[in-house]
Amino acid sequence: MNWIAFFSQTGSEIVELANRIGFEPTVVVTNRRPDNRRAIHPAIVNMNLVMVPNKPTWEDYLEVLPFKKCIITLHGWLRIIPPEIVAAYEKDIYNGHPGLINKYPELKGKDPQLKAFDLGLKESGCVIHRVTEGVDEGEILAHKRVNIKNLPLSQIFDKLHETSVDLWFDFLRTKLSSPLPE
Repeated sequence: MNWIAFFSQTGSEIVELANRIGFEPTVVVTNRRPDNRRAIHPAIVNMNLVMVPNKPTWEDYLEVLPFKKCIITLHGWLRIIPPEIVAAYEKDIYNGHPGLINKYPELKGKDPQLKAFDLGLKESGCVIHRVTEGVDEGEILAHKRVNIKNLPLSQIFDKLHETSVDLWFDFLRTKLSSPLPE
């Protein structure tokens, strides 16, 4: 099974997940600019990294999705997937979101960790959902709660990052055809 992973930030979640799974995505896609490569996790640079424009068109997506059958995962991909791509890969695009949006819909969109902190929530968590044309609107397929009560913002980021990697690992174990360790 071909695994295509997208990111807009550092890609560290992809690196940790690939290390834990024991293999890398077939293609890793980012909209980070080459002059901003220092912000990318160093291990990503050694993967099959493809850069797309900052605001990719559906044609740009088609160029990096050469496989008819693949699993597409979004890890901090801060872009809306065009409807043509959502339709073409309708059940194979998944987004990880560091906010427990099934319980707290106000955590949808950008900066859910900061929103949870500012709201003084006692708990948050991570979800994996199908990608639709709406922002964080797709069916939630997996979720995990974590206690964030009285944590400083930096620890909330760290805890949700760790939770996300765990959630992705469990989720991908059932989706990828290659055997994964327990």
